[in-house]
Amino acid sequence: MDLYSNFLGIPPQDSTLEKSRAVILPVPYERTVSYGVGTKNGPGAIIEASHYVELYDDELDEEVYRVGIHTLPAWLPDDMEPAACVEGLAEHVGGLLRPDRFVLTLGGEHSIAPGPIRAHFAKHPKMSVLHFDAHGDLRDEYEGQKNSHACAAHRWVELGIPSVHVGIRSISREEIDYVRKSGTMIVSNREMHRSDAWLEKAMARLTKEVYVTFDVDFFDGSLVPATGTPEPGGGTYDQALSILRRVASERTIVGADVVEHAPMAGNRAPDFMIAKLCYKLLGYAFFPEKARSPVLSPR
Repeated sequence: MDLYSNFLGIPPQDSTLEKSRAVILPVPYERTVSYGVGTKNGPGAIIEASHYVELYDDELDEEVYRVGIHTLPAWLPDDMEPAACVEGLAEHVGGLLRPDRFVLTLGGEHSIAPGPIRAHFAKHPKMSVLHFDAHGDLRDEYEGQKNSHACAAHRWVELGIPSVHVGIRSISREEIDYVRKSGTMIVSNREMHRSDAWLEKAMARLTKEVYVTFDVDFFDGSLVPATGTPEPGGGTYDQALSILRRVASERTIVGADVVEHAPMAGNRAPDFMIAKLCYKLLGYAFFPEKARSPVLSPR
């Protein structure tokens, strides 16, 4: 496969913006990380690994890339302060949105997520958010910063957007108090592993249009050690796909971001898994009827 700088290595003539129904927006922003560093290298590592993802999806029996997937140049704000980044990114993503276009933002740290979420909320005022994460990210302020990665979810919940937060296994008393006050739904890592009963309640909370924000520290650390704030425990790749498949089959996924990947030298497996997750997410979004009835064994 010839390698190009765009997602999946699709030849440029087959992935122009005009031909594409999906766009990949790399945002290598890193400013408020509080433990490990390197999330600014996440988008590049994901795109590079995606060149080795098989273009045919045997579950969906589709070559998903044929919907057109265009990779935009990396975006960074002129002013690197977190509040300015969120404002600038919301405006930038808002300018990209079209009725028939899906925007997938690749971070960078999770502090960027309120930007594309605000842009999508302006277009889809009845949407909800499905949040995959190890952490609540529901603090109002962290280390003196209201736009920290630890406050990302608070920034969209306070807008009144219904949210479901899945895989949580690290959360503060302050955040739990806010959860109870705001009525936000938290699905702990324990509950997620115990049974699928929580999923029925989650589906009832999610509106017809859903935005997905996916912090890769949702995954078990043995699968994705390459993240800024790792936590013991976590979900599997198959669990993530099962949840996304259900949501796509019963709701409309209108946009997404994947954040907090901090690639590690000598271990490319997380890069590849996250790249494939992104491709699967696009597949489910564009072929929801096939997410509803996945192919078990191609014939």
